[in-house]
Amino acid sequence: MSTPYPTPTPPSPPGMDGHHFQTPAARPTSAQRDGGASAAKWALFGVALGFLLPLCGLGALMLMCSTSLQTAMPSSQFGTRSQSSLFLTTKTRPYVLEHISGPRTGPAVAVWPLYGPIISAGDKMALSSNIVADYIVRVAQDLREYEDVRALVLHINSPGGSVVASDRIYHALENMDRPIVVYMDEIAASGGYYISMAGDYIVANPNTLTGSIGVIAVFYNAEGLMEKIGVEPEVIKAGQAKDMGSIYRALTPAERAYLEDLLRQVHENFIRVVAVNRELPTEEVRALADGRIYLASDARDKGLIDQLGYLEDAIQEAGHRANLEPPYRVVRIRIRTSVLDELLSLSGPSMPMWQRWALEPANWPWQQHPSPVLLYLWMP
Repeated sequence: MSTPYPTPTPPSPPGMDGHHFQTPAARPTSAQRDGGASAAKWALFGVALGFLLPLCGLGALMLMCSTSLQTAMPSSQFGTRSQSSLFLTTKTRPYVLEHISGPRTGPAVAVWPLYGPIISAGDKMALSSNIVADYIVRVAQDLREYEDVRALVLHINSPGGSVVASDRIYHALENMDRPIVVYMDEIAASGGYYISMAGDYIVANPNTLTGSIGVIAVFYNAEGLMEKIGVEPEVIKAGQAKDMGSIYRALTPAERAYLEDLLRQVHENFIRVVAVNRELPTEEVRALADGRIYLASDARDKGLIDQLGYLEDAIQEAGHRANLEPPYRVVRIRIRTSVLDELLSLSGPSMPMWQRWALEPANWPWQQHPSPVLLYLWMP
């Protein structure tokens, strides 16, 4: 039997080692190289943008904060203003006139909201919830040069406050060279009534509480508490009455008599202001000035106000006194705010701070003052 002829093995193709086929690496084309460089540039741009955006946001926030300081008064609530204050040097008015009704230009009646406790000074947050004497005096001075505002309506809603601040506001408004009509809202008591005396005519809501013609100062006596916890203060003084009113001891009879006489003098000034501006006999006002509050109708009958009515009645009276023919322009004097203030206000409405103070007397600004202050304040 013959042997089968063997099948020949085909030769290996070039580049094959008998197991794996390998091809030479392909070089990137020009288009591929350009695409990679472009992607790297975009990635770098994205990193830079992510770094710069927060910085831009921070810069914008700082700018808004700086703008918001233009109408602030950088002082403590009962301190003095800094002469380098931007509030004093800026030419920007610390208020804006917000349109309410009537023509957009021309002579106007300006409604000026005065809400909250009366204090001497404060920062911008205080302006939104207090009647701040520094701010009121500044605006009153500026309004004297604003000829388009022919009459003012003081929209008052206040339980009163600092004696000195109330007197400063009264004198600033008393010197205005145009008619002033007062509209009393929920309450215009004590210092709130005192500043109303700058008005030529007073309109009050039928349910307004007003009056409270008196003065008060609060002194705390923690002597018993100190004894209970075993603390005995050592006071070194030069002057027998230097620690009069200290919380560490009770007033002596002589000290109490002295302070009562001091408050009587301040009370007499309140009585005099009311008698002069309401054209009432001093003794008649003194009989009414025992600190009690009056409903608007009682106050009208006693000559403390002129009319029961509403804000619209007060505006109409102001326009009449300024000899304006309807329809005339009506504007509201509003605190100038920044973009930051507007953004913060988007958090939603809340109870005004001065109403929260009514529920939490310990938060009243005069309660936080290091020493007692004299107050034209209805303080039940």
